[in-house]
Amino acid sequence: MVSVVIVNYRGAEDTLTCIDGLQELDWPADQLEVIVVDNASGDGSAELIGTRAPQVTLVASDVNTGFAGGCNLGVSHASGEYIALINSDARPHPRWLVEAVAVLHAESSVGVVASKVLDWAGETVDFVGGNVNFQGQGYKLEAGRPDSDEYSTARDVLFFTGSAAVLRASAFEEAGGFDEQYFMFFEDVDLGWRLNLLGHRVRYVPTSLVFHKHHASIDKFGSYRERYLLERNALLTVFKNLGGDGLKAALAPAMMLAVHNAMLLGDEDPTALDLQRTTTGDDEPRATVDKRTLATVHAIDYLTTHLSELDAQREAIQATRVLPDKAVPGLLSGMLQSVSGFAEFASTWNAAVSVFGLDQEFTVRRRILVITADTLAPSMAGPAIRAFNIAQELAAEHDVRLVSTTACTLEVKTVPTAYVNDSRLRQAVEWSDIVIFQGFVIEQAPWIADTDKIIVVDIYDPIHLEQLEQTRGDAAERRTLVLNATTNSLNRDLRRGDFFMCASEEQRHFWLGQLAGMKRLNPANYDRDSSLGSLLSVVPFGMASADPVRTGPGIRGVVPGISAEDKVILWAGGVYNWFDPVTLVKAVDLLRTRHDDVRLFFMGMKHPNPHVPEMRVAWETRQAADQLGLTGKHVFFNDNWVDYDQRQNYLLDADLGVSTHFLHVETTFSFRTRMLDYLWAGLPIVATEGDSFSRLIESHQLGVTVPEQDVDALADALERALFDEEFRAAAKANVAEVREQFRWHNVLAPLVAFCRDARRAADLQQEVQRRLRGPLAVPGAGSNPVSRNLFYARARYHEVGLAGAARLGIAKARRLASSGVGRF
Repeated sequence: MVSVVIVNYRGAEDTLTCIDGLQELDWPADQLEVIVVDNASGDGSAELIGTRAPQVTLVASDVNTGFAGGCNLGVSHASGEYIALINSDARPHPRWLVEAVAVLHAESSVGVVASKVLDWAGETVDFVGGNVNFQGQGYKLEAGRPDSDEYSTARDVLFFTGSAAVLRASAFEEAGGFDEQYFMFFEDVDLGWRLNLLGHRVRYVPTSLVFHKHHASIDKFGSYRERYLLERNALLTVFKNLGGDGLKAALAPAMMLAVHNAMLLGDEDPTALDLQRTTTGDDEPRATVDKRTLATVHAIDYLTTHLSELDAQREAIQATRVLPDKAVPGLLSGMLQSVSGFAEFASTWNAAVSVFGLDQEFTVRRRILVITADTLAPSMAGPAIRAFNIAQELAAEHDVRLVSTTACTLEVKTVPTAYVNDSRLRQAVEWSDIVIFQGFVIEQAPWIADTDKIIVVDIYDPIHLEQLEQTRGDAAERRTLVLNATTNSLNRDLRRGDFFMCASEEQRHFWLGQLAGMKRLNPANYDRDSSLGSLLSVVPFGMASADPVRTGPGIRGVVPGISAEDKVILWAGGVYNWFDPVTLVKAVDLLRTRHDDVRLFFMGMKHPNPHVPEMRVAWETRQAADQLGLTGKHVFFNDNWVDYDQRQNYLLDADLGVSTHFLHVETTFSFRTRMLDYLWAGLPIVATEGDSFSRLIESHQLGVTVPEQDVDALADALERALFDEEFRAAAKANVAEVREQFRWHNVLAPLVAFCRDARRAADLQQEVQRRLRGPLAVPGAGSNPVSRNLFYARARYHEVGLAGAARLGIAKARRLASSGVGRF
């Protein structure tokens, strides 16, 4: 059952139009309860609504208690599991409730769905989220802008708009409903903030859509009364809800700025009472002051004269909060936004922010440490390249440091870089709020897992799958040892991480399985986000935002044997055992009999990380080229590694990018980063089928895919991609379109979004809270020894059965008896 509450005040026709719109909802009529509260309109509204809409529950209030009181009165008559609020001058989209309730049903941690609200014509934004500043003023920067795809992503927000929202009735009740002293204005900001503090997420759902005719106004009572409510309610909101340190920093400047803005509103002379600015006496006890100025004085006086009651409210709110200010979605990010319309207000605002240190108190800049075990140098392999770009992207909003536990000779202006040993790594981790790493970092520094830092684990490379192939040929015992050690290391990361990044949807399915094995797919994480996107997100490898520009020589006319007229096939990146370059060499040998101008260039045979040895297949590739007489004539090897900032010169000299591999489990979950360089340079691609990139090539017609180890098919594919001009032109056009989705700023968007609102994973946060409450605080166990042990017994029964539970119980009793504890 959903109970829809509409508050009417002298707007019967609008209310009846809204009721008509509710009849068009894609929602069962027998599960819809419509409650209209007439807020003592006194103009016949109640009678008219009762006559024309007899199906609704009409509640006629004897007094006008404002929007806040009217909603509370309506909810008190509601019987639904969910409470839907909609303004009387709004109309719902048919799927307004379906979309909202689907989220509430799926995600138990969501306490309210904040609907998307557009103007009546559906063209401009009314509400898609909002913020509040340290004066307590709620604001919506997007209001009035044209609607666009930018506002089509669901996300957690600070508050909802009373114009349209769907709340869990239990959450509304737990929060105590709207604060009726507000009457109107900011009561929705206050309730949304309080719900967040209680741990109920406020979720903006753009598919839960409502159209709003106009904003409520009380101009009939005078704009100064509106000003009084706005100023008073803003101060009430920040006084009640802001954390202790934040309130100490904000309250004095908030009131000072409110008075200054009021002086500007009334065009008051700030020197009128200054003895140093006047030459005449004045005994007149009264002065004419604009009521808009006076409204702020009254607003501050309300806080002063109700201080005891407000402090009691504040204490109750602060005592039950479960989130710190920095973990409330969107709270700190909006604190330093002035909403005054006066240009001269800006300098006063900036002075207050600086003098009172508000830019430090409400900063959203995080201290982020990015760690790679790869070498940071002008010549970098994929892991270091990825870490470098992660650091670069996050540095636009945060204080970022990039470190290597292996070696660092890289110097950049935008991000401090360094090599760190254990002691320096400890210092860097201590400095940080968020730690982002890839590889065996926690294996090398296990103490990181014991810190309270927010941990982001980059698992874009399932290295244990690679090692199945890398260790082929090793002794069975050593091979098993290596695989077990790597898997155990990854499992340690999976148990500790607060947020994980993988490279593709295929990988995401794989990692979800391994996370499930680590018991991370649990109710806490699921209830926060049933998609688990807030725990594990797809963050592929990326490419630069700018297209490649030649900065020097590359291949043509530089490498002996490759002329400006030759057709160049480029193998970018290293040669590893899971690749199949030998079949490629054989295909080139076949193709050169038809086209003598074909040239294959391997861009990097030696890995820049000194700890990565040359692999068996690299030697086999050279042997094949030598035996076929191709080396130095049709096949060429770069024995070193091209500097990262020089690779574009090689790519721009190529006609075609290629990647061939064997089909095995590594292939299924791989993400070939060299393919991105091909996309970046606008090259058609020929690749072996069977991995995520081959599916991209096939679905977007970026080139040709071929079966594994099929020399003839590969030779034909190379010929088509090199010499069929119509095919090449179409493939290059498709490449130019697809590559935009792989720009670094696009692929890293989930990480950027996480860092803006970084928090511990839900299950790990629960562990922290349990530790803070003491060793006996086990969910469901209770504090009583008997009930606690019954709880454990039930848990053991489900894990190991009755006999197993009995054995464990006997063993525990013996341990306790021997330790002298004396109770089970």
